[in-house]
Amino acid sequence: MSNQRRNPVPAGATRRESGGPGGTERSLRREVGAPARPRPAWARISLPAMAQPAEGEVTTQQLLRWSEALAAIARTGLGFTDNLYERERFEEVLKVAADIRVAAGHELAAEALADEWLKIVGHGVAGYVTPKVAVGAVVGNDRGEMLLVQRSDSGVWLYPTGWADIGYSASEVAVKEVFEETGIRTAPVRLIAVLDGLRLGFTRIPLYSLVFHCRMVGGSLRRHELECTDVGWFAEDELPTPLAGVERWGLAAFAAIRGEPVEVAFDPPRHEIWRQPGEGSAASAGEVP
Repeated sequence: MSNQRRNPVPAGATRRESGGPGGTERSLRREVGAPARPRPAWARISLPAMAQPAEGEVTTQQLLRWSEALAAIARTGLGFTDNLYERERFEEVLKVAADIRVAAGHELAAEALADEWLKIVGHGVAGYVTPKVAVGAVVGNDRGEMLLVQRSDSGVWLYPTGWADIGYSASEVAVKEVFEETGIRTAPVRLIAVLDGLRLGFTRIPLYSLVFHCRMVGGSLRRHELECTDVGWFAEDELPTPLAGVERWGLAAFAAIRGEPVEVAFDPPRHEIWRQPGEGSAASAGEVP
């Protein structure tokens, strides 16, 4: 991998220079009968976060999942009941969840964390705890390069992404985030991934990430002064480091940029989502509950 940035879209470039409307079009599809593309080195990286733990081993990722799930159950329960006995029980569950979260590496003490969770308990539907939603965009240019940003908060490189804003559709958020972070204008092509960030290990909060493939239609490259340290276009064999989770999404992203058919990526159900179903249940009979 290389940290050398390639910016074929200089500030002030015209749309023709940037491969936008009116620009030179060239097919990026691999011709029939052509040899298969060699896999880049980063695509051969092992996936430790997806590896199965040894029998009896409890991982930090499992602790995070159990803690967040218990905390969500407790906070949702508090949001839907006024019964004093039930509220006390849910608060106890919340304290247990805080203990687990601290064991997984949270910086706050368990009691302080439980208090923070209690402060954000809502009422009724507003109190039903669900994962947050982020929307990202894989954007390519007519050279087959991908648009990446370096996050100011972490120094990590990734495709443009941000929280889903109320009042916008998911694809509108993708277009908005790309323009705000990079100055590049895009048009959404299709959804290419729906990922569980907590399960994949690239976030420590419950998060679903919707990733769109977007086509560049104009604009000039510039970084968001607060959110991004750097932005640039990168070829498949010249990606910057550290690049978050590229071994999971990189091949599909570049295939989409080349115009190849790509299935929507998602996290398949685990064999045991929570626990082994009881005998005689619909799930144990092979039915989806």
